[in-house]
Parts: sequence; structure tokens; C-alpha cells
Amino acid sequence: MDQVAEAAGVSRATVSRVINGAPTVDAKIREIVERAIADTGYVPNLAARTLVTRRTNSVALVISEPERPGDTSFLNRVFTDPYFGRITAGATGALRPHDVHLVVIPTDAGDHHHVIRYLRQGHVDGVLLISSHEHDPLPRQVVEMGIPAVVSARPAQPIAASYVDVDQRLGARLAAEHLLARGCRRLATISGPLDIPSGLDRLEGFRAYLKEDVPSIEGDFTRAGGEECARRLLADHPDVDGLFVASDLMSEGALRAVQDLGHRVPDDVAVVGFDDSSAALECRPLLTTVRQPVEEMAAEMAEMLLAQIAAPGRLPRSVTFQPTLVIRDSA
Repeated sequence: MDQVAEAAGVSRATVSRVINGAPTVDAKIREIVERAIADTGYVPNLAARTLVTRRTNSVALVISEPERPGDTSFLNRVFTDPYFGRITAGATGALRPHDVHLVVIPTDAGDHHHVIRYLRQGHVDGVLLISSHEHDPLPRQVVEMGIPAVVSARPAQPIAASYVDVDQRLGARLAAEHLLARGCRRLATISGPLDIPSGLDRLEGFRAYLKEDVPSIEGDFTRAGGEECARRLLADHPDVDGLFVASDLMSEGALRAVQDLGHRVPDDVAVVGFDDSSAALECRPLLTTVRQPVEEMAAEMAEMLLAQIAAPGRLPRSVTFQPTLVIRDSA
């Protein structure tokens, strides 16, 4: 900083104000200092800055997934599910202009203690938490630590945390409306896990609009799970002509099963998914699906977290996005 100050012909304090974005610096002086910074190749010492500001300029994206019986592919599921990639992209895009870095931490129940220890050691300034399991203790533990945090969906248990969500029940209603509008009369659904609020909300929203207890089977938000559920559902209800599948990944597997069983899509069985992820474009035929704007939701989470970090003690708030229907070939 002394070298920059000498090159710019200003004081060290002025250089500091320019680096820290102080609005009181004259525009011409700011330009001179910034040119001197570029000429000298100066970059701030982040370790030294952290000692002064108590900020790391990093936040954690913690992906907390439940342990499921017989599931040995936790990390594979996290890194291959398009939903998590979209969350990461949206959050990174919002944080980058603020020079804040994102640290991705996948965890299941057996690894929670490592995550808590990492957060307590002050490696990050806040947490973006993807947690959906009804009995996941991590959201409450993070809130009780006092670290700024925003959750990716309405928490299953009431906690004093901000969150961002999509209107899940409305999304399911859009799927039901569309299937009925195209003439389907024997509807069924493959739900998400019912210990997850989004899974339960999508099932209840679908049934509430139809005003009947339509056939359903509980899935697990995976391709393989969607395929298995579709085979079982059609074996028990071979007259189904409209199927709402609560995620695009499950829809991809369900479409494979429906067609393997000799049904034409959409002529015999129309299929609507949920998410509008890259998986919807990998389906054959292309998947009609309910879009949740995941990237925009993740960006909103990041902005809410930055506001909390800048002004500790803010009251929790929530933002709910609206889903839309994307019509393609499957329905």
C-alpha cells in the first residue's frame, strides 16, 4: 500500500479508502489510485484483512442429505443431480460481484459434526443451507450457533432462519390442470419423499386440485427410483393415462418404464415432471414440466445472506417464487 500511495502521490489512508470502496473519495483521485494499483500489481493480503475485519469473504453452501437405507451413493447423487448444480451456479453468480467465494460442503448425518466444527472455527462468514429432511438437526444447530444462514426451502421444523422457496402446491396444480386440459381422466402421481416438505406439498397440491385421492407411489428423486415406481404404479393401475412425476430426474426413469411397457407417450400416457432442469431436455420425448427458477432462487438466497452478514441481527424473512409450466412433447 505504501508503494501504491507513492506511485499515486497520495496518502496511505487514501489508498485504503479506495480499496475499501469508501464513497467519499474524489472520482479523479480514485482513478489515479486504481491506475497505480494496476501498475504496481497490488493485491490485498486477505489473511491480514481478515484479522482486521473479522470477515473471510467466503460463505459455505452446505448440502445436507438424509441417510437412506441401502444408499451408498451419497456424493454421486449430490454431484449428478442437476438441482444442486443450478443452486451452485445461481449462488456463485450473485456472490462473485461482491468478491465473495463459495465453499461447497456436501454432508450426510454421519458427517454433521465435521461441518459444525468447520463453521465454529470461523472459516466462512455465513451459510447457504440446502436441507429438506424433516428430522435434519443441522438447520437448528446452525441457527443456534449464531452464524448468518439462509435455507433453500421452507424448514420442516419452525426455526428462526430466513428461507427461499417456490410455491410447491401451485406447481402441482399446474401439472394437474394441464393433464386434465389435454383430456387425461385417470391420473396418478409419483411423489417425492414424504418426509421432505416439497415432496409432501407437491402430492397434496396435486390431490387437492383434483379433489380426489388419486393413485400415488412415493419416490426418491432419482432416475432409478422413478423407473421402479412407474413400473409398480402401472402394474397396479394399468388404465392410468396421465402421470405427474415430482421431479425431472424421476420423470426420466418413469418415461423409460412407461415406454418399455408398451405405452406411447403422450398418446397413451401423458407425463409431466417438476423442476425444468437439464434432465427435462434429456428425456425422450422432451419433458413437459413445472419450472422452478432455481438459479434466481439461489441468487436471492445469496443476496439475503450478504445482507445478514453486513447487518447482524436482522429479523428472518422468506421469499416465495412462482412456478410456471413449460410445455414440451411428453404432455
